[in-house]
Amino acid sequence: MFKKVLASLAFAAISVASSAAVEINKGSVADFDGLPGVGPALSKRIVDARQQAEFKDWSDVMARVKGVKQKSAAKLSAAGLTVNGKPFDGSAKAQETKKARAADKPAR
Repeated sequence: MFKKVLASLAFAAISVASSAAVEINKGSVADFDGLPGVGPALSKRIVDARQQAEFKDWSDVMARVKGVKQKSAAKLSAAGLTVNGKPFDGSAKAQETKKARAADKPAR
């Protein structure tokens, strides 16, 4: 009986750990590698970009980390990745577009 209880607790702990959120500004390479869809190369790109400066929001992540765009950001968020405690909500694309438009306008 004790073995069954212990096994159940161990399984529950693993389940909780695998579904726990990973904060992009605090996570390690190992934390990122544990997320579905994130391999060693993407983990390294995230950590390298973060060393320059912490990420402000999802649009900042998409602008600075090669290979992370709206579709992959949605998948990473669903897997548990957060930026400043916030999941990807799709509005980062709209913010990115506004910034691009503002940069394209000539100065008066």
